[in-house]
Amino acid sequence: MAIDKKHTHIGNIPIGNGVFLAPMEDVCDLPFRVICKNLGADIVYTEFISSEGIIRDAKRAFQKMTIDPQERPVAVQIFGGNIDAMVQSAKIVEDAGADILDINFGCWVKKVVKRDAGAAFLKKPDEMAALTEAVAKAVNIPVTVKTRLGWDQDNIIITDVAKKIENAGAAALAVHCRTRDMGMTGLADWDWIDRIKEVIDIPLILNGDVVHPEDVKRAFDETSADAVMIGRGCIGYPFIFKRAKDYLETGKYPDEPDIYTRINTCIEHLELTVDFKGNHGIKEFRKHYSGYFKGYAGASECRKQLMECAAVDEVKNVLADYLEYLTKNDKLEAVNKTRTAPRLSCSRPDYVKRQTVGV
Repeated sequence: MAIDKKHTHIGNIPIGNGVFLAPMEDVCDLPFRVICKNLGADIVYTEFISSEGIIRDAKRAFQKMTIDPQERPVAVQIFGGNIDAMVQSAKIVEDAGADILDINFGCWVKKVVKRDAGAAFLKKPDEMAALTEAVAKAVNIPVTVKTRLGWDQDNIIITDVAKKIENAGAAALAVHCRTRDMGMTGLADWDWIDRIKEVIDIPLILNGDVVHPEDVKRAFDETSADAVMIGRGCIGYPFIFKRAKDYLETGKYPDEPDIYTRINTCIEHLELTVDFKGNHGIKEFRKHYSGYFKGYAGASECRKQLMECAAVDEVKNVLADYLEYLTKNDKLEAVNKTRTAPRLSCSRPDYVKRQTVGV
């Protein structure tokens, strides 16, 4: 049966079943958002975008803000430590057509924190609230916030932060249920969701360790979250959105997508990427191959061949040969259906620099 939730909208934006694509750097580009939306994501979020990059007119920043009508509603996430820059960039984001503007107060990466952005605000919650208020007053679209439980286990301040954020005018709050010092390690502590819910009236979005359809259902069954964000669990596996929503609506555990669906979706995703980014998109797309074919016989060798491809037709030929191999050897079913969340690229040395320069 469907899950009844207290909130059905973020501002004036309907949230549907409340199954969202989380913002992820180097993952949530326009092609991936379109694929996820077509497979059931209710709201999709962009990669996070530097406020300084936006006001400097950096090419990369504006490419991240490009919106396709079929992906709506879409939330554009920005980060930065300077209020004036955040306000200016927020206005530009609104003019670009975003449905929701999201502020990143949760990025744990050192190079972001050292610039007094992202999770650095967990050490200065009053400034977090002030920045949120300034941005919310500057635009007419809903402004939301994404953050973490606190700086570390000795400084979990999320209930205090949640109240401040709501009073500052935020239309919703997303919480990654880890502390900043945990990064992506350890287990997300969902127990905090109900405690946060007790002190705020705006929609609350759960994030962290949502990898399988049963995680989505459990999040709604065991917490008072209004929505759930799926992050690493959908990389190379956008099918999780449809499967999760089917599970919520029917109570029956959905089948895995077959190899034909995986190949066709992979090719569609690749073609969208190349259409949007040019032939360079083939190289950027490589991170998705593992997820699309994980668990199938010969997937590792297939992936090696795909990594060498320099054109879409080459990819199609490799996948055609791979399908023929699976068919001839009666291996059309996955041999290992266990999926784990992949690592993100946000800790690489050039992570922050790439956000602000015109590349």
